[in-house]
Amino acid sequence: MQFILRYVRPYMKRVAGGMTCKFLGTIMDLFLPWLLAHVLDHVVPLKDAGQVYLFGGIMLLCSALAWLGNVFANRVAASVARDATREIRHDLFGKITRLTSREIDRFTIPSLISRMTTDTYYLYRVIGMMQRIGIRAPILLVGGIIVTMTLDPALSALLVGMLPFMGLIVWFISRKGVPLYDKLQKNVDVLTRIVRENMTGIRIIKALSKTEDEKKRFNAMNEQVAASETKASTVMAINSPIMQFLLNLGLVLVIVVGAGRVDAGLSGSGNIIAFLSYFTIILNAMLTITRILTMYSKALASARRLDEVLEGEEEADQGKETISAPKAPHIKFDHVTFSYNKKAPDLEDISFSLERGQRMGILGPTGAGKSTLIKLLLRLYEADEGRVLIDGTDVNSMPLEALRKRFGVVFQNDALFRGTIEENVRLGREIPLSQVDQALRDAQASFVEEKGGVSAQVLTRGQNFSGGQQQRMLIARALCGHPEILILDDAASALDFKTESALRAALKNGYSNTTVITIAQRISAIMNCDLILVMEEGKPMGLGTHAQLMESCPLYREIAQLQLGGEEA
Repeated sequence: MQFILRYVRPYMKRVAGGMTCKFLGTIMDLFLPWLLAHVLDHVVPLKDAGQVYLFGGIMLLCSALAWLGNVFANRVAASVARDATREIRHDLFGKITRLTSREIDRFTIPSLISRMTTDTYYLYRVIGMMQRIGIRAPILLVGGIIVTMTLDPALSALLVGMLPFMGLIVWFISRKGVPLYDKLQKNVDVLTRIVRENMTGIRIIKALSKTEDEKKRFNAMNEQVAASETKASTVMAINSPIMQFLLNLGLVLVIVVGAGRVDAGLSGSGNIIAFLSYFTIILNAMLTITRILTMYSKALASARRLDEVLEGEEEADQGKETISAPKAPHIKFDHVTFSYNKKAPDLEDISFSLERGQRMGILGPTGAGKSTLIKLLLRLYEADEGRVLIDGTDVNSMPLEALRKRFGVVFQNDALFRGTIEENVRLGREIPLSQVDQALRDAQASFVEEKGGVSAQVLTRGQNFSGGQQQRMLIARALCGHPEILILDDAASALDFKTESALRAALKNGYSNTTVITIAQRISAIMNCDLILVMEEGKPMGLGTHAQLMESCPLYREIAQLQLGGEEA
């Protein structure tokens, strides 16, 4: 509840105005049965048509005021719910962009998507509902009880006697229901993940004729979500029939006891009719409260999930801008060890150094830890042991923005966004168009003119471009800012040898002061580098030039002979 109040508090003036209108409108609703009782017991016996018309007009006025008050209050409630939810989504999105990579791994991307959409929608509904019927229902319940006690205390005692039982039922069901909705949302996270995987990999699924298998996987999880929702809804649904039974039982008792009191002259027939109206109002108020309880249970589970994200660990940015040490290597890994799960090391005792402008190649089988090494350099993760230094300064002590502005990066499976080629290359940076054109030329993206120039449209994930064209646009994006350090993580895997050779020549001629780190599967892409690191299972197996490794590293020599042939190697 504190989470919701935190975002509603800035709009308390609007909430107070809406609640006031809702309160007045609800009071008018409560006033109507009392007026009806007064007309039946005191005005009708006088046979005065003028009095009847007078009180009829008052009742019409009360109805109009109730309608206007409720309409205005509902509009205010909707606007507050909209604005509060907008702020929640804004803060949530901002927080997700600042989360550490380890936290994102813990939450998972599908869960974060589910929290940004489904969970915030539940909060939107409950914020609006609490201002509308969440205010109205308790007023009708409490106000109805108070008015009935003024009409006939003996009959109202029947209703008051049932309230403790009703409160106990509501407490018990809410205690059971909230954990079930929390479990339901976790299952929805898994379902979202499966849908996301299928949408992303729909081409490979079709290519391998795995559509039916994926349908079965989706159906199994969908059934689990449906079962979780059925269980949660069943528990919460118990509330409504029990409440209806108790209140209808009370209604029967009111009719039986009320008839006896009218016959004995202890109460008027108008009071009994009004009492039945109030009892119906109270019945509907209690049923409304049960509906609120169901929605509140969902929202409470969602609020906990959102609060988890907002309380998640952010990337530390306490560093200060430092002056580069003139004699220090440009990049240095000093006995670095790292583990994702903090059990078995994914990188172990990695050490090397690079001078400014040097080119380094990293080679190794899948899962050797090549991309992990780059993530440590970018401080997406922090090393468990050892240090990663740039110009003699530990990357953990540098401001994140200043650190990452040094880099131009092309990751494995990197993403193109919907928009133009220019927007994808520039990516929001203040870079002149001439620099964008130059980066595209250096990246060998000659196809751009054929596509209609830099204003040509790019679909989501670049689906209207070939793999090689996508990679060249991604390389152009990395080159566009003239980075101090360029990282190419398997960025030329879809390029032919001629294009790749032209790209290497462009990098050598136009970016001679840029330190380049290339991760590749092909030895031809890195054999001319100043330094080559060979990795296997997170460990360094060799470090040196191509010629040195051919002499000293059996793994490198084996790969070279397989790829280049014995004599060439």
